[in-house]
Amino acid sequence: MHNHDIAHQTPTHDNKSATFQKQAQKVTLIGMVIDISLGVLKILFGFVSHSYALIADGLHSFSDALTDVLVIAITKYSRLEPDEDHPYGHERFETLGTVFLGCLLVAVAGAMAWDSVMRLISQSVIEIPTWPALVVAFISILAKELIFRYTYHIGKQVKSDLIIANAWHSRTDALSSIVVFIGIAGAMSGISWLDTTAAIIVALMIAKVGWDLSWDSIKELVDTALSAEETNELREFIKETPGIKNVHELRSRHMGPDVIVDVHLQVRPSISVSEGHQIGLHVTRRLKKQYSHIRDVTFHIDAEDDDHNGEHATSASLPLRDEVIKTLKHAWQGLISIENEQKINLHYLNNKVSVELFINASSKTPPNLINKLRESAAGIPWLGDLTLWHSNT
Repeated sequence: MHNHDIAHQTPTHDNKSATFQKQAQKVTLIGMVIDISLGVLKILFGFVSHSYALIADGLHSFSDALTDVLVIAITKYSRLEPDEDHPYGHERFETLGTVFLGCLLVAVAGAMAWDSVMRLISQSVIEIPTWPALVVAFISILAKELIFRYTYHIGKQVKSDLIIANAWHSRTDALSSIVVFIGIAGAMSGISWLDTTAAIIVALMIAKVGWDLSWDSIKELVDTALSAEETNELREFIKETPGIKNVHELRSRHMGPDVIVDVHLQVRPSISVSEGHQIGLHVTRRLKKQYSHIRDVTFHIDAEDDDHNGEHATSASLPLRDEVIKTLKHAWQGLISIENEQKINLHYLNNKVSVELFINASSKTPPNLINKLRESAAGIPWLGDLTLWHSNT
């Protein structure tokens, strides 16, 4: 039984990709228009109403608009079909974009926090915000919460981490607007420093979201596997497949919203290559049917368990068919003529080569042939079991 590696990839779906791009671009364009409108309102009324927290929140909205442009560009490229340079697809560009988005949020947050702290330390007289700033902050809360819910729904629908990340970016803007609202209201109530403090809190919230987004995507870029619980679940599910004796070396990695799995499947050593392959195909079909996020499955058919270090139990140094046939012909010279090499099956098991020999029985066939063959081949160190099959035809 030969080990057999087969890679299977889900067929391409141009319509699915086009639908994804259309939905992703639509929701992102809507969000970008809202972000630009809110950014202008916040900065304008922030200056007019003397609210630095509202100005900081306006800059946050403009950063949302910039990332919206980034999302549109990346989603279009990340869902291109696999090509010669990217045989697994382009989904990692989406992951890379999410890392960039997270880093941008951290950078913006750092600049906002630093400026707010300096303003809080240096100002002896802090101007009190007026009521228009409070109204704009309230409008921002409502608008950003609505766009968050819409964007998050589309992101889940099309299974895009980047769209979901952009949705959470909108949610941070909604949360930051709540902080701004409280800061403005507090400053108007007599706590003058609360507005600037609110700007610092907003910056910290933005930095937290940016860090979480970047860290999750970085783990994907370095091929972090599924959790131990998910891996064990997959292993037990595969073991339920008829024909599977054991499962080992189950490995996984993320590719954008999808998962790629490769696995060693142990089957009975006496079955044919094609039967082992068919069992592997059945495992692949069951996995993709049960787990929609699994895109590719590469299976390796094993005739025996690997050792505890993941190494094959049978050495790769054992001779291949041509050398085996040559050695056996020499050892069995005068006893049997091996004319049709296809009538010999080889099984590489327990670090030996077991041989099945099919012959046509006739009156010229020596008695106790199997014993004589074994005696003549006794000096071959790699030879394992010898089985002789007779045919009367």
